[in-house]
Amino acid sequence: MSTLRDALRDLPDAVFADVLESDDAFVLVLDLPGTTSDTVDVAVEGSRLRIEARREKDVPAEFDYVEEERSLFLDVELPLPPGVTGAGASGSIDRGVLELELPKAAAAPETQIPIDD
Repeated sequence: MSTLRDALRDLPDAVFADVLESDDAFVLVLDLPGTTSDTVDVAVEGSRLRIEARREKDVPAEFDYVEEERSLFLDVELPLPPGVTGAGASGSIDRGVLELELPKAAAAPETQIPIDD
């Protein structure tokens, strides 16, 4: 568990994350403003959790950016705690908050995690 918690410290400053643990699963909550289920891809590859997310922007034609500090794209790989493989994992996203439930169990080497609105 501490490996995942330590890895979250390396996320960009604009990404806030929480990790919760029960006897049966971990829940990872990431704030990804401006993302939807269509712009987020999450997968377990071996013992790593890969998250790719992009934020859609709608800028009025008469405006140009003077300064921009919010990244348009997030691409991270996080280590999974021992015993978590992604089998039976689920995810949802609501108003830019991604919530992943990762059951504790043994199973598959690579699993795509569906993200629902």
